[in-house]
Amino acid sequence: MISVLVTGASGQLGESIRAIKDLYPTLKLVFKTSKELNITKPQEINQVFCSQTFDYCINCAAYTNVEEAEKNQELAYLVNSTGVKFLSETSLRYNTVLIHVSTDYVFDGKKETPYTISDTTNPINVYGASKLEGELAVQNLLKRYFIVRTSWLYSLHGNNFYTTIIKKARRGETLSITNSQKGSPTNAHHLASYILDMIKEKNNDFGIKHYTDGEIHTWYTFAIQILKDNSLLDEVEIQKVQNYRTFARRPKYSVLETHL
Repeated sequence: MISVLVTGASGQLGESIRAIKDLYPTLKLVFKTSKELNITKPQEINQVFCSQTFDYCINCAAYTNVEEAEKNQELAYLVNSTGVKFLSETSLRYNTVLIHVSTDYVFDGKKETPYTISDTTNPINVYGASKLEGELAVQNLLKRYFIVRTSWLYSLHGNNFYTTIIKKARRGETLSITNSQKGSPTNAHHLASYILDMIKEKNNDFGIKHYTDGEIHTWYTFAIQILKDNSLLDEVEIQKVQNYRTFARRPKYSVLETHL
């Protein structure tokens, strides 16, 4: 039996891992929400790691609100960088493989072809910069790790673009969606399967990985797809806009090259 700790278990990726855990009978999954395990507190991390041996730790804990990160920079860095450093230090001490989930926003979006794992990072907002610092902490401290970058994560759990579009459409609201950014929407259940498969197969090809569902969308075309999939397209007015005002800068192109 392979023992796996999942941090940030109440987020959409943590909930997606929980939803498919029965498909992986060889994995013993222990779920800790951010309230049950605050990764910014080393003593809490140590207490959990002392309680039992973990072969792997999947870090789903993150400060993911891109807009609020600009206003709460200290908190964003505390969770996405310092907390990841603490988790890396403890993983090293207990000989645990850390699987850390990162983001396409570590890139600046100036390319017009998919970003590879060897492309130079250059985040243009606080969220991306704090996530990059977390990546560097993992790489500086560990040899046995996976950094899994993903993009435009969505699920039926919690608040995300997918659930927001459905809620607004069902309320009859007019939707104004930008077509100025391109990325690859990724179903959190698919990412969960990718990570658990990696553990089940005892993959030891450590390092940075890119995982997305591959299809390239703008937010506008993704919204159209969501409405179609939920039979809502004929029930709502949707407007394409070139730009919408946001506090945080966003990469115009953040497609990740994925090799499976």
